[in-house]
Amino acid sequence: MDKFVDFANEIKQSGEFNGEIILNEPMSKHTTFKIGGEVPVLFEPEDLDSLLILLLKIKNENIRFFVLGGGSNVVFCDETFEGVVVSLLKLNKIEVVESESISQDEVLISCGAGATISQLVNFCTKNAFSGCEQFAGLPGTVGGALFMNARCFDRSISDLFVDAWYIDLETYTEQHKTFNSKEWEYKVSPFQNDKTLILNATFRLYKGKKTEEEITQDNKKYIQERKSKGHFDYPSAGSVFRNNHTFGSPSGKLIDEAGLRGTQCGGAQIAPFHGNFIINIGGATQKDVKTLVEIAVNRVREKFGFCLEPEIIFVDSKN
Repeated sequence: MDKFVDFANEIKQSGEFNGEIILNEPMSKHTTFKIGGEVPVLFEPEDLDSLLILLLKIKNENIRFFVLGGGSNVVFCDETFEGVVVSLLKLNKIEVVESESISQDEVLISCGAGATISQLVNFCTKNAFSGCEQFAGLPGTVGGALFMNARCFDRSISDLFVDAWYIDLETYTEQHKTFNSKEWEYKVSPFQNDKTLILNATFRLYKGKKTEEEITQDNKKYIQERKSKGHFDYPSAGSVFRNNHTFGSPSGKLIDEAGLRGTQCGGAQIAPFHGNFIINIGGATQKDVKTLVEIAVNRVREKFGFCLEPEIIFVDSKN
């Protein structure tokens, strides 16, 4: 792992990078599942220029890297990650975009990819901009939600999406993408098909339709709904499997009907309160979670003939 530390020292000594450089950082501190071994170096660039400089140096020296947002859909390896992690959390600027192409009751909001969904919801609430209340209480970042096309209470992040800037990781150039409905489906985005790193996104919200107090009450309603379903009781990565409407039932219901609620492996458990949640009840490892995923996939296939599709991302120690 010395080469990663040497690389970090090289970046630091160049004087071109603004941000934090943390050595031997446990990834369990940076994921909602609270699982993961150490990463030799964690970079947290403070501005876009620092991110671009870092990525180009990573490319030139052929360093393995993983880009991290809020860590809400990621299960890191139990061993040391053989590479570096680039966190986008400091790239979190949110602002109103002036435009003559929208109606009087609309507003465009630009968000850095590292802005948390909570920061976006709070910004909109304080300014009485409505349209994203369903995402209140959702962990993770704007970039992660866009990549996964997060869906909450029958509303997808793509319903708000206008455009985005991203880095093409094949050419390491900045690219622009506007909304095309053909590229978006349930929990599917065009960013999943390419090697891309989302930098920021613009969303269309509404002004004048609700007061700040009304939006606040709606936010509380959705957060309470999550609480009532046990979303915040244990560390987890939220829904483990995508729902497939051709199955006729949500994935959680299929797992329930397969008799798997409460099934435990080590410190991980298929939640007793929701079949599509795997929770960390104490000391869970990536291996424990993978085992439960395999059990659920195999049992549902045997019983119903359907193949569940995981939406969480497993990050292994090596390529």
